Amino acid sequence: MRILVIGSGGREHALAWRLATSESSEQVFVAPGNAGTAMELTLENIAIAVDDIAALIAFVKQKKVDLTVVGPEVPLAAGIVDQFQAQDLIILGPSQACAQLEASKAFSKAFMQQHDIPTAFYEAFTEIEPAIAYIKQHGAPIVVKADGLAAGKGVIVAQTQAEAIQAVECMLADNKFGEAGARVVIEEFLAGVEISYIAMCDGTTILPMASSQDHKARDDGDKGPNTGGMGAYSPAPMATPQVEDFVLTHVMQPVLEGMQAQGTPYSGFLYAGMMLTEHGPKVLEFNCRFGDPETQPIMMRLQGDFAKTCWLAATGNLNQADISWAAQSAVGVVMASRNYPESYPKGETIHGLDNVTQAKVFHAGTALDNEAIVTNGGRVICVTALGDDLVQAQTAAYTSVKKINWPSAFYRSDIGAKGIK
Repeated sequence: MRILVIGSGGREHALAWRLATSESSEQVFVAPGNAGTAMELTLENIAIAVDDIAALIAFVKQKKVDLTVVGPEVPLAAGIVDQFQAQDLIILGPSQACAQLEASKAFSKAFMQQHDIPTAFYEAFTEIEPAIAYIKQHGAPIVVKADGLAAGKGVIVAQTQAEAIQAVECMLADNKFGEAGARVVIEEFLAGVEISYIAMCDGTTILPMASSQDHKARDDGDKGPNTGGMGAYSPAPMATPQVEDFVLTHVMQPVLEGMQAQGTPYSGFLYAGMMLTEHGPKVLEFNCRFGDPETQPIMMRLQGDFAKTCWLAATGNLNQADISWAAQSAVGVVMASRNYPESYPKGETIHGLDNVTQAKVFHAGTALDNEAIVTNGGRVICVTALGDDLVQAQTAAYTSVKKINWPSAFYRSDIGAKGIK
């Protein structure tokens, strides 16, 4: 198969890398890709933006691409899957109607309420005064979310009422997240352990991926602002068979049945960010794509023909899939630019990549500047290593991290510690 992966982040680098190792894969393109995908001998970058759907369709037709895999949320929310399917092109991802599960927090919460999917209580607001009144009524800690897509940064876990009110004012009055923050969802703070549950779907069949745990907070000990993710590991010991059975039965299955009932079958990747509370697992958020940085350690452990599995999912035959997971553990540590998720420097030369021998370096915010690889984003790379257990994988990952540097490089030093503990 000739395959196109759409996206430029670490998730897309990992997906494309694993797809290229598949027996059924002939050639893998990445649009637009990054410096890491440019350096992979098995991949070819294509200079087309993720939201230039017309150009992507033209490329797929010209190159006779057999399967397109969508990485990021923006083209999904824009309806890329619907437009590809209207041209009889095979593409893996949810329709625009289904992608609302991620594109609108208010839609997602209402959908969960309608289908009895366990989640935090909430209200949605477009006006400041009633939002502030709600915060004062319920107190803190409390969570304020931009309704729309905000690159994983539109969630404020406010520890005080003042912090929550400031978040509302930043979104509704100061327009910090643009159109994404024109409506806010304010919801109950859930205490517990967070896990990521990711599956592939074809409308009726659910194929769970390996368990994983993300680290959303920027700083060690889960301190600091929320980010798109500072690292992940797989498997997650707290995702017991009982927990996974509960999530499959009470979260994933109701999503598929609910979408099927409204005439918009869900196909593609489905990600449920779950909090394991004292009252049972509850959904924090849905993503309509593979998680980032969970993709990186999960792809390191995946065994089998991933390209064929994606094809089966895209064509409604996922019940025929045959993949498995290595018994090893994987840990991925994100190296970011200092001050992420706020403003950060770009264009800094990355040194030491060639010195890494114990891990796979997946690129995210990188670019080529003549012969140099330079920073081009907040999350720059994800250094991902395998080990016989989490301790070994963590040691290998951090040994490799310490070989890489640039002036503003920053990373958490405790990725994997929760699983080890």
